Amino acid sequence: MSLNERNMGTQEYINVQKDDYPKTGWAEFKQVLNRTLSMDLFKGLGITIKIMQKALFKNDMAVVKYPMEKLPISPRYRAVHKLLGLLESGNNRCIGCGLCEKICPANCIRIETQIDESSRKEVLEYSINLGRCIFCGYCAEVCPELAIVHSGRYENASEQRAHFVLKDDLLTPLDFLQDQQEFQGFGAVSDDADKKIKQTPLAY
Repeated sequence: MSLNERNMGTQEYINVQKDDYPKTGWAEFKQVLNRTLSMDLFKGLGITIKIMQKALFKNDMAVVKYPMEKLPISPRYRAVHKLLGLLESGNNRCIGCGLCEKICPANCIRIETQIDESSRKEVLEYSINLGRCIFCGYCAEVCPELAIVHSGRYENASEQRAHFVLKDDLLTPLDFLQDQQEFQGFGAVSDDADKKIKQTPLAY
């Protein structure tokens, strides 16, 4: 069997559409006239008018009324970053280790820290240039304290480049800590974590 006859067999191919296409201008005009008089055009317009009537008079929209209505997004959606806080003390979870700054492939994260009165590292400024950020999620995955996550805020369009640099608005306000949702993603503590903990043997 030759290459051209391979996988062909004796099957016959069926042409789905065998219309005789018009070849002259007069034939094209007659085709348009026949399709118009057969009411196909008005049937399509009737369907469109019915949908318009539902949308205008019965408020039955086939689309979402953005921005009044928004579709829910996945909890793993990588939108604008957010720094979480500790519910017990109200302090930031960020310990200023700088891992997110080092792993960022776009080099858009900047952290400034200092040593506070209790000899602990304190984060003075945490800024992300969203104009450079590629939203890869590496910073959230590498964070040992689960301090930085991706929030559901995806409306970050702007006409000025300076608006893409986030500083203080990344921090979760203390008044909204009770509404903070824990991130159930990479490295998060599972609900049955206490049951999985095993006691360390004292005898070695």
